[in-house]
Amino acid sequence: MMTSREIRQSFLDFFRERGHTIVPSAPVVPHGDPTLLFTNAGMNQFKDVFLGVGTRDYTRVADTQKCIRASGKHNDLEDVGHDTYHHTFFEMLGNWSFGDYYKGQAIAWAWELLTGVWGLDPKRLYATVYRADDGSETDDEAVEAWLAVGIDREHILFFGAKDNFWEMGETGPCGPCSEIHYDRTPDLSGRSLVNAGVPEVIEIWNNVFIQYNRRADRSLEPLPAKHVDTGMGFERICAVLQGKDSNYDTDVFSPLLAAIGAVAGRSYGASMEDRGDIAMRVIADHIRTLTFAIADGAAPGNTGRGYVLRRILRRAVKYAWIDLGVKQPLLHRLVGTLVETMGDVFPEIKAQRDYIEKIVRAEEEQFGATLENGIREFNQRSAEGVSAADAFLLYDTFGFPLDLTELLARERGMTVDVEGFNALMAQQKERARAARKNSAQEATDLQFETETEFIGYDHTAGDAVVAATTESGLVLDRTPFYAEMGGQVADTGTVTVAGESYTVGDVRKIGPAFLHIIDGDAPEVAEGERVEAQIDVVRRGAIERNHSATHILHEALRRVLGTHVQQAGSLVAPEHLRFDFNHFERVAPEQLREIERLVNEKVREAIDVVTEELPIEEARALPNVKMFFGDKYGSRVRVVTIDPEFSREFCGGTHVRNTADIGYVKLVSEASIQAGVRRLEAVSGTSADELLLGRYEEIERIARRLNVPDREVYNRIEALLEERKQLERELASMRHAQAAGALDVLIAASTPIDGGRLVVGRVAVADNEGLRDLGEELRSRLGSGGVGLLGAEVEGKAALVCAVTDDLVGRYQAGKLVGAVAKLVGGGGGGKPHLATAGGREIARLDEALAQVPTIVGA
Repeated sequence: MMTSREIRQSFLDFFRERGHTIVPSAPVVPHGDPTLLFTNAGMNQFKDVFLGVGTRDYTRVADTQKCIRASGKHNDLEDVGHDTYHHTFFEMLGNWSFGDYYKGQAIAWAWELLTGVWGLDPKRLYATVYRADDGSETDDEAVEAWLAVGIDREHILFFGAKDNFWEMGETGPCGPCSEIHYDRTPDLSGRSLVNAGVPEVIEIWNNVFIQYNRRADRSLEPLPAKHVDTGMGFERICAVLQGKDSNYDTDVFSPLLAAIGAVAGRSYGASMEDRGDIAMRVIADHIRTLTFAIADGAAPGNTGRGYVLRRILRRAVKYAWIDLGVKQPLLHRLVGTLVETMGDVFPEIKAQRDYIEKIVRAEEEQFGATLENGIREFNQRSAEGVSAADAFLLYDTFGFPLDLTELLARERGMTVDVEGFNALMAQQKERARAARKNSAQEATDLQFETETEFIGYDHTAGDAVVAATTESGLVLDRTPFYAEMGGQVADTGTVTVAGESYTVGDVRKIGPAFLHIIDGDAPEVAEGERVEAQIDVVRRGAIERNHSATHILHEALRRVLGTHVQQAGSLVAPEHLRFDFNHFERVAPEQLREIERLVNEKVREAIDVVTEELPIEEARALPNVKMFFGDKYGSRVRVVTIDPEFSREFCGGTHVRNTADIGYVKLVSEASIQAGVRRLEAVSGTSADELLLGRYEEIERIARRLNVPDREVYNRIEALLEERKQLERELASMRHAQAAGALDVLIAASTPIDGGRLVVGRVAVADNEGLRDLGEELRSRLGSGGVGLLGAEVEGKAALVCAVTDDLVGRYQAGKLVGAVAKLVGGGGGGKPHLATAGGREIARLDEALAQVPTIVGA
């Protein structure tokens, strides 16, 4: 029996021997494609080729692609764990032809690999072929190709567009496909079960033939070059070749299931319906998704792909808690097992193992802290169903995503008012949007047809024509003003109309137009009138210094902390810069010093900052280039390079000409802003000068006050603090001695009680600890046959301590006695039978309370 590792390698070797270039998997977090949260098919990295906007230096290619389907159109999340073959993370084995071989060769090789190399029984294989829903068209070329390889004609089945016609979108490349299905039925009776969505007959390979372009009017036109795009589910083919009915019974999953069972104290394999087995399948699947997504730069969060990952993690934690009874963090302990089984094929998970474990554990602990309360709250819901308000409370207060509430409800036979929940969510978003909205944001609700030409890379001023006007500002046909985007704040400056200048306080990009928002009343100007636009050059220079410094800082972080560091947000302003990045733990002081040293080393090297506009594919092929997940890139992009061996990024912002122009960069703060995301703030140029000068002047002032040289300030302050501590210790000792002396007086004035004597009185102490120590000392001095209760004023409140000697604890309980007295001063307390403390707010009643002690004791 072939192992999964052997199966994967034999697929790649088969196509390598047939002239295919073997390429590595693309990240599961796609670069430069905002239409996708995750890579969900092998063709994603070749999408530009199919669209005709990109090329490769090969025409045949094969790989194994990491895929995640947990959101949007391709969402298998709810099926995971409840069947044997759906996953949120899976590998897709694929081979492609870009205008090279076509249907006949693709089908011939598929048949050869399945039946000749892997030895599958042809009687168990069915091929589906496209036939138009109205019967007007059949993919006869595919039919002939299947017959040519020797498949039984009865094993060629025809399906319509839903199952056998692939389209990238509403328009664009498309074409018929031919799927291969495997019959698992014992008596080979699966013909009627093809495409029925049952585990007895499953799809294992899909051959897509891209031969048309879909026009906007829905008509089809033939493409000049025809392509082949295939995809085979790795986990499914492993199950077939290893003779398993379930993907989870293969060696792809068995190590993970064993690791889960070791923690849960059970073995996997009871039954498909067993709740524990379902939970183990869910956890095994979900940790794969989390591990690969985090390794490729994503992290659980509150929006976008981060929210999807957080839902997946919480779903797994829920199953661990409720169905396996494992309430300690479990998921992070499985990362190592995954690294051992898949790290050789995907080395990125091995390189990022520690980071992945820390991120996952932090999320587990955070959610575990609220899960129990949330489940308790859920269990209090009506048995008839979960209302919209209840679902929203669970989401807003306990962090339950709607699908988790639905999952809990479904397991209890309850319903959830999803429509009402969505309405409440929409209302909350509208309230948040309204609260944030200001005049500038109101302006961005507008739409303009004008395309503003940005001349600000090379010019700080220029003539322009007014293309549109609003109550708050002007749209110009060309402008030197940078509009806020990519983390860089907008320029400010002036617009001069007929000799009168107006202050531009903000600039917003609305579609292709730049709206210049005027502080105060906008000028009365007609469309077509000429104006003079002038930016604040000094402010722009400060922004450029901080922006270039941000690029250098990004690379410095990666070199000091690790290549897992990815930008998670930024702000480039004239006064400072802010850089958010994914990293689990606090950046140590020595690491911060190294980061700052490296940044300023590059500044001092006086490196020319090179900006160039390139075709997107040419730019992507540059070594060391950084692109940002979710950013939308056009066919041409602007690339900023600060030493090709150091920093190269896609960036549309403005920059200095040379790193020496930055002056100096000083890190000022480092903190966590959410689990797995840190924030650095820094200043550069004149802001750094002012910060350092201010700190130096302050040190000088302190040095003069302490009458020591600058370099001795710290040592002198440390000495003064130690001196102060010593004086405080001496003072406390004196107070204790004074209070201890008062004990002699109180003991001499003791009153008799049953079995001994009672000591009661008010003492002077510095704090509650001092009072407790005094109680201990009183107990020691009494030795035997004694009960003592002392009161004191501590920080404006009444403080009490009760001490009982060992021989009387059976008769008098210190905790009960001090609690009773504490009630008289508006408080409470208690403790052990021999010593207990208490307190109360009403200090004015302390003496009165102490006078009641003999009565309470029963003296």
